[in-house]
Amino acid sequence: MGDAGGGYRRSVTPLTAALTCTCPSCGKGPLFDGFLSVADRCPACGFDLGKADSGDGPAVFIIFILGALVVPAALLLEAYAAPPYWVHLALWPLVILAGSIALLRPLKALLIALQFKHRASDSGSQHYD
Repeated sequence: MGDAGGGYRRSVTPLTAALTCTCPSCGKGPLFDGFLSVADRCPACGFDLGKADSGDGPAVFIIFILGALVVPAALLLEAYAAPPYWVHLALWPLVILAGSIALLRPLKALLIALQFKHRASDSGSQHYD
């Protein structure tokens, strides 16, 4: 299937790699160097992670997910409890900020793992090899 230097292997599912934020090739090494900085190489298998780029995809998905959850929740709170407006101003920005921070790493890891699984690249014609 592939060599330790970056060949294609199916040892870990994209969802598992996303939830654990690990290398999409081996599932053992960490995917990130910092909070959102993708490591250059997997320390466990040597897979070249430098080619991986999720772009703005994670942010777009977070906007859609949180928008679909927060807007109905705010409307329901207003309909059933009718709190003062300062409650909305205090509550929803915190929920959006916490949700964004919580979802950013796993969604970035998921998009990178899906790129690896489908052998995607910037031009669409090259593979992770």
